[in-house]
Amino acid sequence: MADKHLSTQFDSELTGVSTQVLEMGGLVESQIRQAIYALSQFSLEASEQVSANEARVNAMEIEIDHDLSSIIARRQPTARDLRLLIAISKTTANLERVGDEAEKIARMVRSIIHSGAPRSLPSLELRVAADLASGLLNKALDAFARLDVNAALAILKEDDLIDSEFDGFVRKLVTYMMEDPRMISPSLDLLFLAKAIERIGDHAKNIAEFIIYVVKGEDVRHTSIQQVESVIR
Repeated sequence: MADKHLSTQFDSELTGVSTQVLEMGGLVESQIRQAIYALSQFSLEASEQVSANEARVNAMEIEIDHDLSSIIARRQPTARDLRLLIAISKTTANLERVGDEAEKIARMVRSIIHSGAPRSLPSLELRVAADLASGLLNKALDAFARLDVNAALAILKEDDLIDSEFDGFVRKLVTYMMEDPRMISPSLDLLFLAKAIERIGDHAKNIAEFIIYVVKGEDVRHTSIQQVESVIR
């Protein structure tokens, strides 16, 4: 009976820390939405709200890390339980970095607003990529909540779409800069934004890889889609 009681407590602790991760993910998703709105509307207020939430995201990462350290020290988990705790730690680190990227977008939007840079540049394509990245992160968090390896595999494949959007956007910006040297500075600003958006997609992909690690016990980083598929089967 004592062992069952300890097991129940441990399961409760795992559920609690997993819930914290999803709460942190929700806050980071909110940052991304505000950053995309700031970009689409050139909204100074929205960009400032993104930056204001950054301290809260950082505090949540520290709190989750503390809870993880406490659980590992007291419970000394093994096998899948240990993999889950490791994956949670890595996931929170990636979420914190997504928050950083959203804050970078917000800062650059403020810079563009204050500089009065022309708005005739191809920012529409950038918003499309931002929506893709935001959607990918949402899917990654949903898959993490369910530890769904098939959904994780789909996320790995979808990340390629964001990379393609980024490559096409870079080519378009290069054309703008070649045709009009006055577009070089604002184009570089948008290139900075595009890279931040691409990195959000990369972090969502990382979370998907952690899901496969927890469920299958295999580290699928730096492997092909075909290899990942063979792991999941």
